[in-house]
Amino acid sequence: MAGAALLAAALTACSGGSGSPGGGDAKGGEAKKKDMAISVNLAGDQVKAGEPVKVTLADGKLAQVKVTDAKGGELPGKISDDGRTWTSERNAAPGSEYKVEAQNTDSQSASTQFRTTAADKVNKVTIVPGKASGGTVGIAQPISLVFDNPVKNKAEVEKQLKVTTSNNTEGSWGWFKDYTGNDRVDWRPKEYWKPGTEVKVQMNLNGVDSGSGLFARDYNTEFKIGKDRRLEVDLDTKKMSVVEDGRTVRTIPVSAGTPGGKKASWSGKMVLMTKEGTIRMDSQTVGLGDSYDKMVDYSMRVTWSGMYIHAAPWNTGNFGRVNSSSGCVGMSDADAKELFAEAQIGDLVEVTGEGSKGQAEIGNGYGEWNLTWDQWKAKSALNGAPQTG
Repeated sequence: MAGAALLAAALTACSGGSGSPGGGDAKGGEAKKKDMAISVNLAGDQVKAGEPVKVTLADGKLAQVKVTDAKGGELPGKISDDGRTWTSERNAAPGSEYKVEAQNTDSQSASTQFRTTAADKVNKVTIVPGKASGGTVGIAQPISLVFDNPVKNKAEVEKQLKVTTSNNTEGSWGWFKDYTGNDRVDWRPKEYWKPGTEVKVQMNLNGVDSGSGLFARDYNTEFKIGKDRRLEVDLDTKKMSVVEDGRTVRTIPVSAGTPGGKKASWSGKMVLMTKEGTIRMDSQTVGLGDSYDKMVDYSMRVTWSGMYIHAAPWNTGNFGRVNSSSGCVGMSDADAKELFAEAQIGDLVEVTGEGSKGQAEIGNGYGEWNLTWDQWKAKSALNGAPQTG
């Protein structure tokens, strides 16, 4: 902890009318009040970032404390019950200059300032939902943060993540490894989102050492939950049911992954991750040799490992009859075009039936819906305490 800065404010006290040297009259007027003196745990121009600011009053009680950076941003904090100390709720951020202003209950004031050193390294964060969602997502979309460097202080990071919703949705953060192998934390509601829910996410990470001197920065995002749409794929019947607001609006003949081996489809609850349109699909990129290399229309990603829902006109004779793809869920051009137009990122995709290769790992897309609520809460770094947004 940096050495404390001790300072005092020279203040003007009310005096009696006698003009006596002591500031009081011969009959015992008020003695001159002591100058206000405070100490701050962070002092100087080379302060290490990542610690809370603590202001301590030598005598009396604090009335208010304000700590601001050069841009006018304020560190919130609280005064202790005994009125002697104030501690910031957020840490001092790297590469910042702060001004500390304090006032006691006698209306005396004192101030000081300090500067933190710049961060040696930055822990960048990729956030979903992002701009690609268009601001509206489906009922199964989690909030997801992937860090490009290891997060050792998971609890400290999680404390600074706040989700606020328009209807007090209950949810919890959970930590696990992303498909890339990087640390990832997702926020999942206890139940699927309710359509129309408005969501705001505050990630107050500027000043939080995620480990080994790696600092992130503050992020904010917001989005809205759209229609309740579920894409239910039955491997036994070779059909997809499009269910909206609890009602099946269309049934689509499909051909899913070839049962047995690497070409089988994943099963369980997944989430429509991206709508990528026409893309090149090369079997060699997913470990399937040189069995295919073609441009594919109306492609919508379901897992990072390469499971998509897409048009597959070359497989027309098998729709509704045989699962013969290399793991994706294929359908006619017409059905794929219509589904692509109406589907939204975050829609639930659920695959059931025989012949799958099991459930994908939780980080291979968004697999958290395959966990019970208790299993999901256990992945929180804060003792599984659920949060009501």
